[in-house]
Amino acid sequence: MAERAGGPSIGIVTVLYGSDDVVEGFFDSLALQTDVDFKVYVIDNSPTPATLERCRSLAARHGVAAEFVFNDANLGVAKGNNQGIERALRDGCRSILLANNDTEFARGTLRTLLDALQSGEMAVTPKMLYWGPQRLIWFAGGRIDLYTMRTPHIGMLEVDRGQFDLPGHTGYAPTCFMLLDAAVFARVGMMDERYFVYYDDTDFAWRLAQAGLRIRYEPQAMVQHKVSTSTGGADSPFTLYYTNRNRIFFIRKNLRGLQRGIALAYVLATRLPRALRLPRPLAARLWAGVRDGLKMPLADSEVDRLAPE
Repeated sequence: MAERAGGPSIGIVTVLYGSDDVVEGFFDSLALQTDVDFKVYVIDNSPTPATLERCRSLAARHGVAAEFVFNDANLGVAKGNNQGIERALRDGCRSILLANNDTEFARGTLRTLLDALQSGEMAVTPKMLYWGPQRLIWFAGGRIDLYTMRTPHIGMLEVDRGQFDLPGHTGYAPTCFMLLDAAVFARVGMMDERYFVYYDDTDFAWRLAQAGLRIRYEPQAMVQHKVSTSTGGADSPFTLYYTNRNRIFFIRKNLRGLQRGIALAYVLATRLPRALRLPRPLAARLWAGVRDGLKMPLADSEVDRLAPE
């Protein structure tokens, strides 16, 4: 691993796609983080560079150090994250924050997460609320249920009254706002780009656990999340295809024996009633995801590739 002593404390990786309505709030939040040094890596999968140029302007307005990559194609969140991670490691960043740009956060949020990381942790996640004044919790810890292949969030849709303000470790956290020690990638590898989007973070959390690394839940850091702003919501053709494809692929890739059989049986059995509630074109996308999840090849030398030396 390259020496990181001279790089920023945090390399912040964010992937754009249809993000024009949210990036201003994201950069406004970054501008508040004056108590920690960081550099932002903006990876754009959009069909035009318009949002990227807006980000460039926002970064200049706020004096935020940033690097910009325009892919001129939708290469997926997992690959976009890998592109940013590789650049942050190259620059000697001592930690990497994977951050959705549909998030906003108060002054001191990055400092709080970094302090937790520097206390000996390798991965830290904040408490996350749905965007808006209601203070509804989206994530206050979570777990991977390997028999149903769900990732239930603790406290979801409860009003935040401080009932989940005890720090601790969590079995699962989405990578929409996760701070990682840079050394993690040499032990765990990069994001699995075959997922494209959805379950890539579940797969990464699973591999963290398999490597003996725990995720710290730090509720004193809090983020507001504008959920599913770039994918059209839970019943969009895009979401129906990738969530079903990747859920099945995760099971085939990571589980074994009876656990694998039960999880596959559960997912397949619950697809029929789900499809029956959908209009025919959307049901077709769900079944296309199931079919492709069952067919995706498991062997890929790129999956567990390590970060460059």
